[in-house]
Order: sequence, then structure tokens, then C-alpha cells
Amino acid sequence: MNANLTSALDSRLLALADDELILAHRDSEWTGHAPMIEEDIALANIAQDELGHATLWYAILCDLRKQPDEHTDQLVYFRDAADWRNAQLLELPIGDWAFTMLRQFLFDQFEWVLLPALTKSSHTAVTQAAAKVLREEIYHTRHSTAWVRRLGQGTAESHRRMQTALDVQWPLANQLFVPMLGDEALVAAGIWPDMAPLQQQWLAKVGEMLAECGLIAPASAATRVSRASHTEHLTALLADMQSVARLDPQADW
Repeated sequence: MNANLTSALDSRLLALADDELILAHRDSEWTGHAPMIEEDIALANIAQDELGHATLWYAILCDLRKQPDEHTDQLVYFRDAADWRNAQLLELPIGDWAFTMLRQFLFDQFEWVLLPALTKSSHTAVTQAAAKVLREEIYHTRHSTAWVRRLGQGTAESHRRMQTALDVQWPLANQLFVPMLGDEALVAAGIWPDMAPLQQQWLAKVGEMLAECGLIAPASAATRVSRASHTEHLTALLADMQSVARLDPQADW
């Protein structure tokens, strides 16, 4: 690949890996606090899966940069918030169970339209990683969809909490699809899919579930900020996640 394609793919891989890693951390915060023991175990397993997916994308990124896989630790533990490229939606605090399940659902549906397209990538490593992640996402999608339906169609209180979560999350979810520098070249080379039609697929899938549950997407303008923009919550999350590694940056863990 030429330098422009390499740079564009670097940006896309970093964003996807960061999405997975930050969501994994947020989901892990429910360990010991979920509403029932079965869900405690289920969400802990999902968090572990998301962490594994992040590791796959970081590994491809390291290979692209011609750096050893150990560089992943540098990417995760020694970058400041300004250098992360995850979507703001994923860095928000966990909130209540409805908030977490809706966020998981929105991101699962994002992956559900993105991953099949990535399995057709002209980049072999991307194709292989996408196929592996897609197999595990089947279970993630079933789990979050079941909870959205259960809470959205449940009691008046559970429905209210889901609608409150949707009001907060819906404007931010658009950032998952915001174009990045070099996307056109990646699409032309068959390395990465065009995100615009994927967003329309996502809207159709999500919209069908929201309608089924009587949930109404707010009419407020969608967030169109770049992946370099973050909330104050990411700084706090990273301070927690990176604290041990930064105590002794030269340690061999």
C-alpha cells in the first residue's frame, strides 16, 4: 500500500480498536454489580470478548506500523485522552442497566453491519479478523437485543429508563459513522467499506427495534464531531485504567 492508504487504514484500525477497548472497560465495571448473577457473568464475558476484539485490531495496527505486538501496551496504557479515537458514546459512564444495554445494542448493531462488509476487504488480515469477531458478535447481538426488547416492552418504569437512555445516546451514536480522512481511498481500494450506506442499514435495523418497543429517537441534531473529540469522562476512565501501568512504565508485567 502507498503512504496515503497506510495512513487512512491506520486511522480506521485505531478507531475500531479504541471503540472495542473502551466499551470493554465500561462493561467490566458491572462485574459484581449486575442485577442478577447470570448477567454478572454474561456481561463480564462480553467485556472479555470486546477486549479480545480490540487486541485483534491493535495487532493488525502494530503490523501495519511495523511495530511488535508488545506496542499494544503502549497504545492502551500510555496515550492521553487527546490521542484516543473511540466514539464518545462508549466513554460515557455506565449509568443504569437500561443505559448499558441500550449502548451495547447500538454498538452491536454497528458491528453487525460493519463486520460483514469487512469480511470482503481486500486486506487479508482485516478480512480474517472481521470473520472471527463476527462469529462472537452473534451472541452479543442476541443478548443486547433481548434486553432492549425486555426493558422497552416491560414496565412503565423500565420503558421510561430506556427512553431516557435513548435521548442521551442517540445524538452521539452518529459519531460511529463520521467520515475520516482517507476513507475515499480505502473504499476505492476495497480495503474499507463506504460508511454512508452502512449507516442507512444501521438506522433501519435499529429503527425497527425501537418501533417494536415504542421508543422514540429524539429529533435533536446528530453529533458530527470528529473522533478526536472527547468528553471529560474519558480522562477519568483512562486515569483509572492506566494507573497501575503508569506507576512503573519500565516494569515487566
